Amino acid sequence: MSQQASQPSTGIRVNKFLSEAGYCSRREADKYVDLGIITINGEKVVMGMKVQPGDEVRVSGKLIGTKAAPVYIALNKPQGITCTTDQHIDGNIVDFVNYPERIFPIGRLDKPSEGLILLTNDGDIVNKILRAGNNHEKEYVVTVDKPIDGNFIFNMGNGVPILETVTNKCKVKQTGPRSFEIILTQGLNRQIRRMCEHFGFRVRKLKRMRIMNLTLDNLATGSWRHLSKQEMAGLNSLIAGSTKTMEASTDTASYRAKPATKPDAKLSFSRNNERRTERAPKKEKYAYTPKKKG
Repeated sequence: MSQQASQPSTGIRVNKFLSEAGYCSRREADKYVDLGIITINGEKVVMGMKVQPGDEVRVSGKLIGTKAAPVYIALNKPQGITCTTDQHIDGNIVDFVNYPERIFPIGRLDKPSEGLILLTNDGDIVNKILRAGNNHEKEYVVTVDKPIDGNFIFNMGNGVPILETVTNKCKVKQTGPRSFEIILTQGLNRQIRRMCEHFGFRVRKLKRMRIMNLTLDNLATGSWRHLSKQEMAGLNSLIAGSTKTMEASTDTASYRAKPATKPDAKLSFSRNNERRTERAPKKEKYAYTPKKKG
């Protein structure tokens, strides 16, 4: 007899099953349900169906087993690598790492950006780390195209109107004539680049140095390593009170923040120090140009 979405609350939801099996995140699983490529005992899954003990679950015909041993990897991503699990895309992060088991990135870094990114087969930890409401810190070093000053640093740290919202206040420290460090707890689409562009600056180099208690340390560009027991203990301690019911993604447009209010004079600082109306963002033209193959 067919399972029904209204059946009693035995078993677990399909998205949780796939997440715990290390196949994908819950959000990805929901997309697979919508695409109609998941089956339970040969029957196509609809939203609300649950997996019972002994059920056979398949995605695109592939049998999904029980939960694999958890894998947690730190990668120093080089420029030019795309943070996607779509292996049809040239230079995708899964092929780059070439791990023998299925893993996926926790959040993302833009293709022209570099630095620390985590990969795992643990779908439950993804939301705990990425959800903006959990206020987990991510630290970056940034170089822009022209000299900066204290006014720029102040305005970057006190809320910038982008993407029809105003960014949260953050810590910003100047480290050189054209460089600064910034610590974010948000993950808006290309947030740092858009913040800089609002004030008339273009990002020339962007590198993520830290995610919560995890740092690049001496990890070479393009190299990866497993997180140590000590690092995992620290990470689990930091996310112990985190929620995982709403998924967000670093450097995507999925995060919904407070609506933008009319910016004050400080927020409206631009190259001409004039008040301006925030328009819909144009497609960026980055300084990074991938190297040609050959």
